[in-house]
Amino acid sequence: MDLAKALAELREQRDDLNQAIVSLERLASGRPRGRGRPPGRSTASTRKRAAIPSSGVPNRVKTASE
Repeated sequence: MDLAKALAELREQRDDLNQAIVSLERLASGRPRGRGRPPGRSTASTRKRAAIPSSGVPNRVKTASE
């Protein structure tokens, strides 16, 4: 194996290791990037809805016989 070929292989391994390190640092930061919706966006755009009573009839007044 000549020296130039050995250096080329070591450089390839170094590049692979650098990519692995960057990926692990992103995972360790707790914020994976590139997939899905950014956190907090879904709650900002949703509206609060009025609760429907379990009886299914809104604003029902209970009588004395109930």
